[in-house]
Amino acid sequence: MSSEDRRKQSRREKSRSATNALVEFFSDAGDFENDEEIKNERVRRERSRRQAAGEPDEMKLPGSRRRPEDRLIYGDERRERREGKTSDGERSRRQRRGNAYAPEDRVGHPGRAIAVVIILMLLIAGVGAMGLYYKKYSYSGERMDLRGYYNISDPEDVPLLVGNEISEVRALQRDGYLFLPLSFVSDNLNDHFYYEKSENQLFYALPDRILRFPEFSNEYYSNEEMMNMETPAWVMNREEPYLEVGFLSGYADFIAEKYENPLRLQLYLDDMQTSQATVLKDTAIRYQGGVKSQILKDLKEGESVLILEELEDWNKVRSSDGIIGYTEKKMLSDVKGGQITIPRVYQEPVFTSLTRDHKINMAWHQVTSTAANDTVYELLGNTKGINVISPTWYFLSDNGGDFTTIASESYVNDMHQRGIEVWALIDNFTNEVDISQILGSYTNRQNLIRQLIPSVLSYGIDGINVDFERVPQAAGEDFAEFIRELSIACRTNGLVLSVDNYVPTASSDFYDRAEQGRVADYVVIMGYDEHYAGSAQAGSVASLGYVLGGIERTISEVPAEKVINGIPFYTRFWRTAGGQVTSEALTMSMAQQSLEKRGITPEWDETTSQYYASFEEDGALCQIWLEEAASIRAKLTVMSQYSLGGVAEWKLGQETPGVWDEIAAYMDGSLGDGDAAQIEESPDQQTEALDEMQQTEGAVEELPAEQVAQ
Repeated sequence: MSSEDRRKQSRREKSRSATNALVEFFSDAGDFENDEEIKNERVRRERSRRQAAGEPDEMKLPGSRRRPEDRLIYGDERRERREGKTSDGERSRRQRRGNAYAPEDRVGHPGRAIAVVIILMLLIAGVGAMGLYYKKYSYSGERMDLRGYYNISDPEDVPLLVGNEISEVRALQRDGYLFLPLSFVSDNLNDHFYYEKSENQLFYALPDRILRFPEFSNEYYSNEEMMNMETPAWVMNREEPYLEVGFLSGYADFIAEKYENPLRLQLYLDDMQTSQATVLKDTAIRYQGGVKSQILKDLKEGESVLILEELEDWNKVRSSDGIIGYTEKKMLSDVKGGQITIPRVYQEPVFTSLTRDHKINMAWHQVTSTAANDTVYELLGNTKGINVISPTWYFLSDNGGDFTTIASESYVNDMHQRGIEVWALIDNFTNEVDISQILGSYTNRQNLIRQLIPSVLSYGIDGINVDFERVPQAAGEDFAEFIRELSIACRTNGLVLSVDNYVPTASSDFYDRAEQGRVADYVVIMGYDEHYAGSAQAGSVASLGYVLGGIERTISEVPAEKVINGIPFYTRFWRTAGGQVTSEALTMSMAQQSLEKRGITPEWDETTSQYYASFEEDGALCQIWLEEAASIRAKLTVMSQYSLGGVAEWKLGQETPGVWDEIAAYMDGSLGDGDAAQIEESPDQQTEALDEMQQTEGAVEELPAEQVAQ
C-alpha cells in the first residue's frame, strides 16, 4: 500500500471515529434508540470496514435473524465474557476499535439518558449564568466622546470650568485668543466695565481717567491719548461683548488654565480647600459611578486627582486637566488636604472722596428764574444749621447734552460769606429731553461734562447735585457710567458730587446706588413721596417705616457716612369720594391752618410717627398725615441712630420755624433718647411701610420732584 493510500485510509479512520463518537454521544442520551435508519447506517459502515480490511461480510441488517457470531456487534460484551463466548482476540480487537458499538448495548437504560440530559442542561445554565455575571459586573471599555460630554457644537465654543464645576457659560476662542462674556465678567470678576452700544466701545473708568477700548484692537484710549497693548480687549459675539482672558488679568485676580483635546478653560476665582488622592493602579474616570458607565479619561498608577465628593463605592473626582467624573474609591489612596490660593496682584483703584468731616444740612432752593435767586435771603431768615444750599440752576435742554443755567456768582459769594457751600442742582425734567440719548452716548456725555464743569467753576460753585429722574431701566448702566465719568471731572477739579435717588424699591435698583457710593461723594435719598399725586389710596408722604426702610436698604450698599436722607417740608390733603382719590400738596403751615379753620385736632399715630386727622366733608372722606416738628424729630432720630452723613430738606420755604430747632439738635447731636424709645415701640413700622411701597413701586415713575408742593 502506497503512502498516499495509507494517508487516505488514515483520514477515513479518523472520520469514522468522529462519526462513531457522535453516534455514541446521542445514543447515550437515548436520542436514536428506535431510529432504524441509524442502525442500518452502522451496519453498512461496519460492512465497508470489513470489506476494506478483507474480513468476511457476515453482517445482517437489523430485524433479520441474528447469528451467534453477530453478537460481536449487538451482544452484551459483559454477558459474553461471563459466558466465555468472546475470545481474547475479539476483545482486543474491540478495545482497539474503541468498542464503537457499545452504545447499542446500553439502549435499554433510560435513567442514564436522563442523567446526561440533566448534566447538559446544568452545563448550559452554568455557561449562561457566567455570561450574565460577566455582562453585569465586568468593566465597560466604551469611551465617551469629550466633545459630546461638553456639548461642543460650535468650533468657537470653549467649555468653561469654574472651580470644580462645569459652567453653563461658554468661553470663546477666536484667532488664538480666549474670551469671556461681559455678563460673566461683571458677575464674577469686575463689574465696572461698561459697553456702549451706540459707539461700540468698551469703557473702564479709573479715578482720574477714562479708558476706551475699540473692538478687537491692540490700541486703546486713555482719556483722548492713544495707547498700545499686547492683546485685543474684546470682541463681539452673539450681540454680547466678550473680554480677552489675558486682558482681564490686569483687572481682577484669578487663575486661568487652558487644556487641549478638546480645548477648555479652567478658572479659579477664589481660594479653595482641596482633598487630593493618589491612583493605586491604572483605572479610569467614568461619566457616572458604575463599571458600565462610559470612560471619560484613563488614569495611570501614581497620578493625582482631586476628590470632590465621597460616595459609598465611588468618588467624584477631577483630574489634573479638569476632567470631572467618577472613580472607584478602592482605586484611590493617600488622601490628603490641600489648598488652591489665588495670587493677589490686582489693586482695586481707590476713588478718593470729598466727603466732609461733618454732617451735611442741605436745603434745596427751588429757583425757576434768575430773579428768583434773590428769594434765598428771606428764606434763610428763620433757618438754623444749614451748611449747604442746592439751588436748581442747571437744566438739560437737548438730547446732545447741552443745558441752560440761571446760576448767579453773587448768590454764590453771599452764601460763602454765610459759611454755606453751594451745590448746584442739574435736572432732566424742566425741559423735555430724551435722557437715554444723552446718557447712552460717550459723545453726548462728554459734551455735557465738558460744558458743565467749566460753568460751575466760573461761578465759584462748590459742588454738583445730580437730580435725573424717570431714567428708563434700559438706561441704568448708561446712568452709572455717566456718574463715573462726571466723578472723574469733579474729583480733578475739587467739586463735591452728590446724586439724588428715590427711596430704594425693586423698580429703582437699576440706579446702582452701590456704584454711586463708590465713585460719588454723597448719595442722597429723597425720603418722601410714599404716597404721591395720583396714588390709588390716601396715605402719608413719609411715614417713619418708609423712611427707615429707605435708610436701611441704602446703607446696605453705600457707606453710611456718604448717605444723606431727604425729608419733606410738605404734606398732602386727601379726599376720597365715589371711589375717587384726589390730593393736593400743602406746606406745613398751610396744613395746620387747614385743620384749624375746621376746628379739627389731629392725634398722634404711632404707626407713622405723625399727627393724623380724618373727617367727613361734602360727602368726602378727608385725611391728612402732618409733617411738623414732632414727625421731623422722629425721622432725625432714626438718621442719628444710623450715623448718616446728613440731612436734606425739600424744599426751603415750606417749613414752619419750629422744625429748625429739631434739625439743629440733630446737627449738634443733642436729640433726646426718649424719642428713640418711642420709635422702638413700633417694630412693625418698617415692614408695613415696605409692603405698601412694593404695592406702589411705580410711584417713582409718576411724580418727579418738580411737581411736589410748589
